[in-house]
Amino acid sequence: EFRFKEGSGNYVVRNITSNLTKIIHFILWFYCFVFQVVLKIIKHYQEEGQGNEVVQGVLLGLVVDDRLEITNCFPFPQHTEDDADFDEVQYQMEMMRSLRHVNIDHLHVGWYQSTYYGSFVTRALLDSQFSYQHAIEESVVLIYDPIKTAQGSLSLKAYRLTPKLMEVCKEKDFSPEALKKANIAYENMFEEVPIVIKNSYLINVMLWELEKKSAVADRHELLSLASSNHLGKSLQLLMDRVDEMSQDIVKYNTYLRNVSKQQQQKHQYQQRRQQENIQRQSRGEPPLPEEDINKLFKPPQPPPRMESLLIAGQINTYCQNIKEFNAQNLGKLFMAQALQDYNN
Repeated sequence: EFRFKEGSGNYVVRNITSNLTKIIHFILWFYCFVFQVVLKIIKHYQEEGQGNEVVQGVLLGLVVDDRLEITNCFPFPQHTEDDADFDEVQYQMEMMRSLRHVNIDHLHVGWYQSTYYGSFVTRALLDSQFSYQHAIEESVVLIYDPIKTAQGSLSLKAYRLTPKLMEVCKEKDFSPEALKKANIAYENMFEEVPIVIKNSYLINVMLWELEKKSAVADRHELLSLASSNHLGKSLQLLMDRVDEMSQDIVKYNTYLRNVSKQQQQKHQYQQRRQQENIQRQSRGEPPLPEEDINKLFKPPQPPPRMESLLIAGQINTYCQNIKEFNAQNLGKLFMAQALQDYNN
């Protein structure tokens, strides 16, 4: 029997009794990253990522006690339309087989992806994470923000789909009624899992040596007060998502008007049929046969609400990033003002 401590995520426990494996859900404590994985992800983006181009890769690791340790990773190769015969699944299997031959952790535990100004809440990410999490219960998607990292703050966040959203994705019913029944909102679509990055003693020594050798001018770049480019781009992306949200709201309002109009047409049709039956009965004629009113008036298809939830989640992510960025800049401005007042 395998038992683990409780924590704050979802995981799988297999209780093996009488050749019966029972899956039990419980809370995962945290995800532990080896510093080598972080360096590989950063190196992958620096070599192949350009602008808003996204790079992706596979996370490998193993379960230790009450945590998942991610100890290795490898990137997805960049391929063009000419590489039509390229099979990503076969590539992953060959990579994991090669790592196993050299005695490196090869268990598939998730994937990573870079982001452009926090633009990662998309349908593609939702579908990919659902596939991973449905096949591998403990899988996680790691989001790396190179722009925020370049400003002096390493940005790595781990996300998982919530159990409610997993159930909705399994049913593949994204209608407004299904999402309302499951109580799905943009706040509870993804759950952020805390991560801990661990270094070996040798890496700590190397970082200490690099810090001593770093130039003073490079350190001062972190105190730069210039923020117009980053803030302006974030606000532009935020406005684009708000425009998309307004368009979805217009589509949904149009659907509601069509439903209301059809209900009125049904009511008028039923009243006409009732009056005709009354007239036929007064003339001694049999009433009109019953008809399936749903065949005469096909209900309009509701627009999928999942896209609206993803847009709302992305707007919330942009707002959080702008809030964090402005908080850091305000601190720099207050510090600069204090230094100026001291010099004067």
